[in-house]
Amino acid sequence: MTESYPANPSLTPLPGHLYVVATPIGNLADLTERARAILGAVDLIACEDTRTTGAMLTRFGLRKDLVAYHEHNETEMAESLAAQIAAGKSVAVVSDAGTPALSDPGFRLVRACRRRGLPVVPVPGPSALTAVLSAAGLPTNGFLYVGFLPPKSAARVSFYEKHRDFAYTIALYESCHRIDKAVAEIVGTLGPSRVLCVAKEVTKLHETFLVGPAADVQARLAKISLKGEFVLLIAPADFTL
Repeated sequence: MTESYPANPSLTPLPGHLYVVATPIGNLADLTERARAILGAVDLIACEDTRTTGAMLTRFGLRKDLVAYHEHNETEMAESLAAQIAAGKSVAVVSDAGTPALSDPGFRLVRACRRRGLPVVPVPGPSALTAVLSAAGLPTNGFLYVGFLPPKSAARVSFYEKHRDFAYTIALYESCHRIDKAVAEIVGTLGPSRVLCVAKEVTKLHETFLVGPAADVQARLAKISLKGEFVLLIAPADFTL
């Protein structure tokens, strides 16, 4: 005699729920079983770029209705999507890569659902932030995540000066166009011996971690390609490797 078991409820999206789904930041093998199941069964997926998400879904043999939800339409789409969830639809929100709402669209939709008393379910997975923190070797007993700093050099230098004696690791994202300038500003503001981690293309073919005193990281950064996406960690002033 065989026993039958009900379907795993965590793999089955429920009507009137929002699912915040983390997607791979480079290596498609990092998509979790639960994320794949939820994405394959929800009524609608809200995504930054329908082409990017569509291509990912195709790789997994999934075909779903997609709606663009990005920084330029996030405010209006948040209310529209929340209304559809309130009407009984199951909706997943994804970013182009990683975890939504962390320097990516998602926050306003989650807030709109919370305001309406609608269930919001995290489907955790890849995040460049936590991936780099886990592998850098810098203190992780506490950290300050600040996303992207302002594009103006003066504003970034002001931030570094303000947090010169901050007791925990500072984590931020930086573009390939400014990463060299950002490290140079840290050398000039916090000093050449301040310990940094510069990580690029995490989980991808050209994954690179540069960890050490700021001046050393700056020298090594000058020898590699600056293509890709970067995470920058700044250790507390009293930290040494």
